[in-house]
Amino acid sequence: MDKKNCIFIGVPLDCGKRRQGCLMGPDAYRTAGLADALTALGHTARDIGNVVPDKVDASDDGHLHKLAENIGWTFALQRAAKDTAPTGFPIFMGGDHALAAGTVSGMAAHWAKEGRPFFVLWLDAHTDIHNPQSTASGNLHGTPVGYYIGRDGFDGFPIVEAPVASENICMIGIRSVDAPENDVLQDLNIDVVDMRRIDETDIATHLAAFLERVKAANGVLHVSLDVDFLDPLHAPAVGTTVPGGATEREAHLVMEMLSDAGVVRSLDLVELNPFLDDRGKTASLMVDLTASLMGRRVFDRPTRDYSS
Repeated sequence: MDKKNCIFIGVPLDCGKRRQGCLMGPDAYRTAGLADALTALGHTARDIGNVVPDKVDASDDGHLHKLAENIGWTFALQRAAKDTAPTGFPIFMGGDHALAAGTVSGMAAHWAKEGRPFFVLWLDAHTDIHNPQSTASGNLHGTPVGYYIGRDGFDGFPIVEAPVASENICMIGIRSVDAPENDVLQDLNIDVVDMRRIDETDIATHLAAFLERVKAANGVLHVSLDVDFLDPLHAPAVGTTVPGGATEREAHLVMEMLSDAGVVRSLDLVELNPFLDDRGKTASLMVDLTASLMGRRVFDRPTRDYSS
C-alpha cells in the first residue's frame, strides 16, 4: 500500500459513560508500540499529543452524564480532524466512543469540501445511534452515530456541517441494540451486519460488498474500531463487553481487506480501558490490527507470549 503520514492524536475522553478507565487509552497505545509498528511498515509517524476539550457551558435535567464536557470534546475533535486531514492519515487514540461525534463529523466536513463522497465503517457491538432524549442510561457514548447523521436533539453541540448519509454507513459486529435504536434503524438504510448475518454467511462477503460501493463512488472511508467489536475472550479491556464478537482471525481479515481496498483515510481506536486489560493483551491486539490495516500481512505478524 502507499506509505502514509500517520498522525497520532490522543483523545483521553472518559465522559461518554460512567465507568472510568478510557482516560488511559492513548498512553496504552503509545506504550504498546503503535508508532513503532507503523514505522516498521515504512509509514511516517507523528504524535501531536493529546487533544484538550473546549470549555463550554451547558445544562440539562440531570439525565445526561457530563453533557458540557461531551460538547467541549466534540468541538475540539472536529477541529482536530479538519486540521490533520489535509496533511496525513489521522489516527484518533481514545478514549470512549463519544469521541466519534467529533472525529467523524470533522472528517465528513473536510471531505465534503474536497468534493469526495464520505463513508463510515462502524466496527462495534453497538449501533450508538441514540440521541440525548432516547438514551435510557444518559451515557453519550451511545449517541455519536445519531449526532453525525444529523438526528435532532443535540442542543448545544456544534452544527453538523456535512451529515453522513445513512446509506454510506456500514456497521459490522452488531449484537446489542436498544429498542429505540432499532426503531430508528427501521427508517434508515444503514447496512447493519449483525453477528447472525456473519454466522450465516461470513464477514468477508459483507465487507467486500460495502468496499465495492465505496470504490465505485470514488469515496473515502473512515473506520471507527471499538474494542467491543471483538469477542471479550480476545479483548477483555472494555467496559461494555458483549459475548459473541469477532474473533482475532475475523478482525485481521477485516483489516487486511481494508488495506487491500486502499480507501481508508482515517481511524478511530476506541473504548480501550487499560484498567481492565490482561497484561496489555487488548492494547497489543489493537496495535496489531492497526498494523494489518496499514499493510502488515499474515506472515509478518509478531509472535506474542501471554503465558508469563
